[in-house]
Amino acid sequence: DMSGEAKSRSSIQLPGVQEELVKAVVALGKPTVVMISAGRPLVFNWTADNAPAILYTWWLGTEAGNAMADVLFGDYNPSGKLPMSFPRTEGQIPIYYNHYNTGRPAKNDSDRHYRSAYTDLSIYPRYPFGHGLSYSTFEYSDIKLSTAAFKPGQSLTASVTITNKSYTPGTETVQLYIRDITGSVVRPVKELKGFQQVFLKGEESKTISFTLTANDLRFYNDKLQYIYEPGEFKLFIGTSSADVKEAKFELK
Repeated sequence: DMSGEAKSRSSIQLPGVQEELVKAVVALGKPTVVMISAGRPLVFNWTADNAPAILYTWWLGTEAGNAMADVLFGDYNPSGKLPMSFPRTEGQIPIYYNHYNTGRPAKNDSDRHYRSAYTDLSIYPRYPFGHGLSYSTFEYSDIKLSTAAFKPGQSLTASVTITNKSYTPGTETVQLYIRDITGSVVRPVKELKGFQQVFLKGEESKTISFTLTANDLRFYNDKLQYIYEPGEFKLFIGTSSADVKEAKFELK
């Protein structure tokens, strides 16, 4: 009854005394996993800061119990990534990874003076778009570009090496984002342009490559023409929209 069509809420905190219950259980000092079944992002800051683990199960079907048990007992290594950003409080909404830049963007949480920032809150979401943990730990190498510049009709290949630094086999979702530095109309600070899932055994490494052409850089201009424009771009590859490696290239 708390999410879905015609189910808007002015407060998306955990309802009732749910978080007080979490506090009481965590205070016992026992190994604790908080499982949240919900149909939308919620705000649970104390839980996020203090619970050893959180499993966001969304709304599952008839096999929900078996699926949860498989993850909790390690029979399945989760690999899901968030399809939206989770805010720290309702005052951060709307919050999304592909927002437009401002005239005075804050560089970080210490950069608040006359910047587009909150005086009482982080500029970052609680959990960013694309975030998701597993029982494996993945490490990314720096990005290697096949060329620093290319023309329409040509292509660019961006590669990274992913290493499973743990002994646990797992699947990682490698995400590719770009940023058009200057456009005839304002462009987002990041745009998801592709992703690949890679399975890695314990301590295994694999190189993942993405190929970009000018068609991947198209956008609608003020005349509603679907075009690409020459200029400088940033390219990001990482485990979420906020945790990425960065490189630059140019479209001639």
